[in-house]
Amino acid sequence: MDKQNAIEVRNMSKQFKVDYDKAHTLKDKLLFWRTSHVEIHEVLKNINMDIKKGETVALIGTNGSGKSTLLKLMTKIIFPNKGTIETNGKLTSLLELGAGFHQDFTGRENIYFNASIFGLTRKEIDARIQDIIDFSELGEFIDHPVRTYSSGMYMRLAFSVAINVDAEILLIDEILAVGDQHFQEKCYRKLKELKASDKTIVIVTHSLDVVKDLCDRAVWIYKGELCLDGDPIYVIDEYLKQVAIDHKEEKKKAIAEGKHHFKAAVFIDAPKDFTTIKKAEKESLYCQGWQISDHEDAKLKLLLDGNEIEGVKRKNRQDVFDAYQEAYAGDMDPNTIGWEVTLNLTKLDVGKHRMEVQCVEPDGNILSDKGIQFILE
Repeated sequence: MDKQNAIEVRNMSKQFKVDYDKAHTLKDKLLFWRTSHVEIHEVLKNINMDIKKGETVALIGTNGSGKSTLLKLMTKIIFPNKGTIETNGKLTSLLELGAGFHQDFTGRENIYFNASIFGLTRKEIDARIQDIIDFSELGEFIDHPVRTYSSGMYMRLAFSVAINVDAEILLIDEILAVGDQHFQEKCYRKLKELKASDKTIVIVTHSLDVVKDLCDRAVWIYKGELCLDGDPIYVIDEYLKQVAIDHKEEKKKAIAEGKHHFKAAVFIDAPKDFTTIKKAEKESLYCQGWQISDHEDAKLKLLLDGNEIEGVKRKNRQDVFDAYQEAYAGDMDPNTIGWEVTLNLTKLDVGKHRMEVQCVEPDGNILSDKGIQFILE
């Protein structure tokens, strides 16, 4: 193994045996021995990869592509059917919430159990237990049984232990999605500190912004194969292109089978609901928002007091495109997501007025709508 590498994967494949109609009793085995149906499911195929010491690498891909399986293989929880995986350095992992925690013991007691699994001595745990407790922010709950913890509290404790065992390699599955925004941000700051200290980090996440911000490399796993490995921005762009292609194919198939339910989202950014406007001071009112849909022929419709508004223009909304790029992959054009229109207030009477934006199918069915009121004085 190259001394510069923390992890080496060579010609590695992993298969799982799926046994359909499996007999659970001796009687079933004797009576139905011919009916058993076994399939071999190849989760990962001929993976080759080097992760250098000090690198922060993201594994990206759709659900079921094999990312988490690859992470488990790196921890040696499971083993490959072909090829090898070698690691160089002390390793810690966060793959499942509370893995190794005993439900009936307190958080403090579980720190000792969990940290000892990672190889720390009693003296070493004593020296850093307060840092673990402080980072977890569990306070008095640290002496409560962990069965009383929420999933967020589990994650806090698990993460706090894992980052305080001085491991050289840290493997993290998608568990950082659990917990409140404050603690997530705290975890990311800590990961940046670990990255700066030359720790090797391998992370599985669907948060592409985190990949761009935190990682040196992105490895895209597609249908069990290593599809692309390189700069995160480029790899993510190629990944999203393929997601859009797959999404369109799946949608076409579902439409043909009558199983697809079209979706949409609309929003009014300005004016805000119940905004008060003095007619003597303003002759016009600028309105803007956005609309997206996975229906190719869906139309945008703006109404003021029940009457359709003319002169609506479309505009670029890259921010909305970035937010919905996975959910609506292949169904959006950032240049036409936004809309804007200027209303002539001189033609409106004093009082309440209602503006509504709709995303409408060709047959008139409303996929999504949003309405606000503004008050003209």
